[in-house]
Amino acid sequence: MAIVAREHRGLYASLLASFTLFGISSTLVGAILPALLETFHWNYGIAGVLLAGGSLGSLLSNYAGGRLIGRIGPKATLGTGFGLCLVSLAFFAATPSPALNIALYFLLGLGQGLLEVGVNWAVLRMDEEGHGRPLNVMHGSFSIGAVVGPFVMGVLLSTGVDWALVYRGIAALFAVLFGLVFVLPFGRITPPREEAGAAAAPRQGGAVRYIGFVAMLFYVGTELGISNWSAEYFVRSFSWKPAAAAFMVSVFWGGLTIGRLGVPLVFRKARPDRLIVVLSLLFSGGAAALAGLGFAGPAASALAVLSVAAAGLGASCVYTSAITLVGRAYESDPGPAIGLASTGGATGSLLFPFAMSAIASALGVRAGFLFYAALSLGSLASCTALVAATRRRVAAR
Repeated sequence: MAIVAREHRGLYASLLASFTLFGISSTLVGAILPALLETFHWNYGIAGVLLAGGSLGSLLSNYAGGRLIGRIGPKATLGTGFGLCLVSLAFFAATPSPALNIALYFLLGLGQGLLEVGVNWAVLRMDEEGHGRPLNVMHGSFSIGAVVGPFVMGVLLSTGVDWALVYRGIAALFAVLFGLVFVLPFGRITPPREEAGAAAAPRQGGAVRYIGFVAMLFYVGTELGISNWSAEYFVRSFSWKPAAAAFMVSVFWGGLTIGRLGVPLVFRKARPDRLIVVLSLLFSGGAAALAGLGFAGPAASALAVLSVAAAGLGASCVYTSAITLVGRAYESDPGPAIGLASTGGATGSLLFPFAMSAIASALGVRAGFLFYAALSLGSLASCTALVAATRRRVAAR
């Protein structure tokens, strides 16, 4: 069974390419951070402000984009997003100026936020069955980019290639997308069918969109936390060498990528309201097990690896299922609600790293992972509440 209808395949393939580039551009800075610090003689404080700037830009554009897309349309939204990514990546790391590079990374976050909202909006309109498969596969392409980008950068760094050239190359690809977006057949995406009695429900009222914000706040905060801190956690808790511990990031993203691509293909009829609860249970269970095993010492490292993989697999379709549910609740005009949910994720990516750093500095990284375990339980609870609220809103139409 095709992911989308034949008439949408060209548009869907183009959006897949854009989301793969999104994944690459989101993770490259981590791969070149040591070189960036050494080349420009930056300290960790500058690096932290740089990363926070990108998250802040994404937060703002997710919120604004959700409100604008229904007015200006997907072409203008995505075109603006691609243009901002193009400008940022074309000039990022061209000079050692911290202020200029932070401003450029902020622009990248703005562009990525608009890209995320625009693609989510368009893909939901292509999902005729309402099972969320197109969105799961779309976000699977982000995961592929998140894995491939740093790997390619690592290979190039080992050959002595100027790493800044990679940013220029990705900027050129965004330039292609910028030119392409204005000829893509967005007009073929028909508005969703209005249900009888839909007018009786408020267009953007109800609790669903706010619960979606909270669910994404907890989920993204936990996902990025496990990804960013798992290597350090294995060094401190299981006495692994840094080179070996670094592979735990790949284990987490590998499980996540397998889930995002495999679940919608194997479980084609899985409903997003059931899928999000089952996978949230696996996600929180993996995070809790990982946090608890840290106190058992090196003997528990094998089980900890399995916990990382389980957490990644559980994380795979939580985001996409939540976006699908929010979009279903506001069929006639999903943009603002989708944007608010995405803003929740961006807020988590901005706030929780500071909390984790403070906890790890004061009490150690194992205490920090207990914090992430608690966040994962918050994600489970809020995702369950999102399912209940969506069912009530749809039933009331």
